[in-house]
Amino acid sequence: MPPEDDGHAIQVHLDRLLAARSMTLAELAARVGVTNVNLSVLKNGRAKAIRFTTLTAICRVLECQPGDLLSYEEEGSGGEESSGKE
Repeated sequence: MPPEDDGHAIQVHLDRLLAARSMTLAELAARVGVTNVNLSVLKNGRAKAIRFTTLTAICRVLECQPGDLLSYEEEGSGGEESSGKE
């Protein structure tokens, strides 16, 4: 369940990819070379950014494409759109 006020509509599907590969977050962190905490922040949708080197390493280890890991989902209801014009 992603936070509502995070300012972006990017969803991270790390749980699904890990489950499909019977891999733990700790194992992925060790193989990618990042901390468990940093991957947890990404997995829980709280990351503000991801380095391309980290994204590349995750995709290499999980044998996936960036689009398998990340998706853009427009905010349907409750999202305010403002063009700044009245």
